[in-house]
Amino acid sequence: MRPTYEPVIGLEIHAELITNSKMFCGCSADYASAPEPNTNICPVCTGLPGALPVANRKAIELAALVGLALNCSVNKHNTFARKNYYYPDLPKGYQISQYELPICENGWLEVNPSPLTPLPKREGNNSLPPEGEGRGMRVRVRRVHIEEDTAKLFHEKNYALVDFNRAGVPLLEIVSEPDMRSAEAALDYATKVRAILRYLGVNSGDMEKGVLRFEANVSVRPVGSDELRTRTEIKNLNSFRALTRAIAYEIERQIQIYESGGAVVQETLGWDDVRGVTTSQRSKEEAHDYRYFPEPDLPPLQLSDEWIESIRTRLPELPEAKTARFISDFGLAPSEARFLTSERTLADYFERVAAKAKSPAKTVHSWIAGEFMRYLNDSGLSIDDVTLAPETLAKLIDMVTDKTIGASAGKTVLTELFKNGGDPAQIVKEKNLLQLTDVNAIQEIVTKILNDNPKEVDEYNAGKEALFQWFMGQVARATKGKADPNVAKELMVKGLEERKK
Repeated sequence: MRPTYEPVIGLEIHAELITNSKMFCGCSADYASAPEPNTNICPVCTGLPGALPVANRKAIELAALVGLALNCSVNKHNTFARKNYYYPDLPKGYQISQYELPICENGWLEVNPSPLTPLPKREGNNSLPPEGEGRGMRVRVRRVHIEEDTAKLFHEKNYALVDFNRAGVPLLEIVSEPDMRSAEAALDYATKVRAILRYLGVNSGDMEKGVLRFEANVSVRPVGSDELRTRTEIKNLNSFRALTRAIAYEIERQIQIYESGGAVVQETLGWDDVRGVTTSQRSKEEAHDYRYFPEPDLPPLQLSDEWIESIRTRLPELPEAKTARFISDFGLAPSEARFLTSERTLADYFERVAAKAKSPAKTVHSWIAGEFMRYLNDSGLSIDDVTLAPETLAKLIDMVTDKTIGASAGKTVLTELFKNGGDPAQIVKEKNLLQLTDVNAIQEIVTKILNDNPKEVDEYNAGKEALFQWFMGQVARATKGKADPNVAKELMVKGLEERKK
């Protein structure tokens, strides 16, 4: 049954830029390392009368770099504006932002969401698009503009404390058009923007630290309609899980309102991650509520064609292009390539290992995506923490590929390399891990196991095929995991067949 409603979703992504100083003053932007609250501050970022801002050149360069990576046009003439509102974390009573003339606009990003079912299924309604619709599309980027971050509030029972160390840190807002039609599309878009920011080195992507935050604008409408209905905005979503859950919940909430004959109220919502519900915070503001006007203390930015092209030359190979190259050059499946290119450091590490290894690139991928990542995850490490040299991992992978050691021994050696370093060949020698490939030696072991376990042999030949893995386990135990599994399997199948009555 076709759905009766479709979601209309737009995202605003707030990304702190990695710079040494704040956006409009010389204070350190590294508020996370500040020794005490309210120490990285000055008259400019605390809004004292008479203090004049000066724009951060590095932040402007990074903003243009992000815009170009998102296929935007860079405006040669762009201006700053005052966004006026009152809140305790805004010391000046206004935020310096961009409004009419942002630094970048009119971009796009390809989105290919994987199938999810984030909404509860109900008879007669399914707000996800049917297969083939809304999957694989271009999301338009309306604008990329520069602004300054706010202070941090710490709420106690009867009062709140304000730390202005974050106030004035360069912030980039990336605003999409409402082109997404499902929570999974929004997730894929957000994931790809985060990957691009990390590839460019302009943002760490550490959402748990608050340096990357999402706001989702959500509405629903009848399928086939072009109407833009009343929307709600869900603020300060700081994880992909929160983003998808909040959007899915809000879509379903609005559908239920319309189906019961009600009207959706335009408002700003928070997300309660514990209860899994959106909560009303305030009525949704429009642009005129902020009384934007040109920032009188900052001149317009005049950017030359030469300057813009110099920024363009700094663009690295981005995730989508790298994914396509990994598929064509290494013969990887799209899912394999996307996994490796999800992080620039991971993609670079894979390429260095593949360049040194004699094993096929697919084998290198299997090791990195498998045991390599499993060790990192179990140890609470990231790819950025890895000190294992690519050529060392390549040597280990080749030893497993050419059957010098078995896969089980390879895992043992990998763990030792992570913990203590060393040379794979030396570790294999010290731990006596060389793979047993002698057919006659393995045949003797298989024959003994079959002779010692006639009951299990009869049960297997009577149809209890699950026992085969038990027999293989006995071989592994007898050889301490060193027998060539392919040889052992072949001999075991032959031995069991010969004992059929």
